Amino acid sequence: MNRASLKTRSITLAAMMLAVPGVVAAQEACTTYTVRDGDTLGTIAQAAYGSYDYQMIFNANRDALASNPNNLPPGLQLILPCEDGRLTADSQLNAVIAAETARQATNTRRNQTYEPPLKFVTSNDWAPFTDESLSGGGIFTRMATTAMQRGGNDRGYEVSYVDDWMAHIDVLLPSGAFDVSIAWEAPDCSKLDLLGEFSIRMCTEFDFSLPIYETAYAFNTLADSKYANARAFGDYAGARICRPEAWPISDLEVQGLVEPVVTYVHPKSPQECAQMLLNGEVDLYSIESETATRNFEELGATDRVLPNPALATFINYHFLTSKSNPRGRVYIAMLNRGITEMRESGEWYDIVATGLAEYNKLSQ
Repeated sequence: MNRASLKTRSITLAAMMLAVPGVVAAQEACTTYTVRDGDTLGTIAQAAYGSYDYQMIFNANRDALASNPNNLPPGLQLILPCEDGRLTADSQLNAVIAAETARQATNTRRNQTYEPPLKFVTSNDWAPFTDESLSGGGIFTRMATTAMQRGGNDRGYEVSYVDDWMAHIDVLLPSGAFDVSIAWEAPDCSKLDLLGEFSIRMCTEFDFSLPIYETAYAFNTLADSKYANARAFGDYAGARICRPEAWPISDLEVQGLVEPVVTYVHPKSPQECAQMLLNGEVDLYSIESETATRNFEELGATDRVLPNPALATFINYHFLTSKSNPRGRVYIAMLNRGITEMRESGEWYDIVATGLAEYNKLSQ
């Protein structure tokens, strides 16, 4: 699977405005904002940054927004990060990472019993999340390797890149060639009766870590499509929906978008989905808003495509192990300890912000 790059602050992320915009009070980046009636994350981002991309606001307020970023209660206080991702004007990117690294260096305790290194596998071409050309291998790779150095962990590790995502779950994890794959979307396994074969397999054959990142998936159509004005998931009945191979569709399945209600198309890469939409071979292209933005920019077709302003689904990414790995749950527990410590210390946000800042500079 060729996961396309993230490009922040794109107008395509208007798809994440999941309510009719209200009148948003004037605000600026590097401040806090009190939510007013009718606000959405999209309208707040537009007022603060001139873009409907609210991913940075979501990252900075993950705990306050919890699992319902589409319904903002009036009076909620939100942090509006600076343009470069800093939480306040007097803070510095990478400061928490540096402090935590120094603290861990003084408190390191080494296990005297040799254990083989934990073997991570990921893929290229998913910047800024996983790519060998990026610092630390990208945001998700840095989260994995940092988690192995936090939470009292002292196990060695190594990271390899195998640019075939399906091979990770078909062969590499079940065979024990690798221990953990970076990173995958987790289905809602409490709703197995609503899930398809691939999603059920993910629930029954693999174990997931705590969430490491949350993002929105948008629905893109051609401007003249009859599906452009959909306001409920049921309005997509009869549509041909493209989502690349190895991108689970569980978020759509739980909304009732299953075959034969809709028809799914699963090419190898996101770019193929984008091209199929432009060619009229599919009606909808559903994927991370950032990835779709990048695809249509590369194809020079941003003016031909409309994101749906009323519908989106939210996806959590996780580290993944095979249930057939006798040490898999031990590795997940280690990673969870590290993830929890990174969340509590603020290092998680610093890794995300510095990774996005690096990628934005490379994309200019």
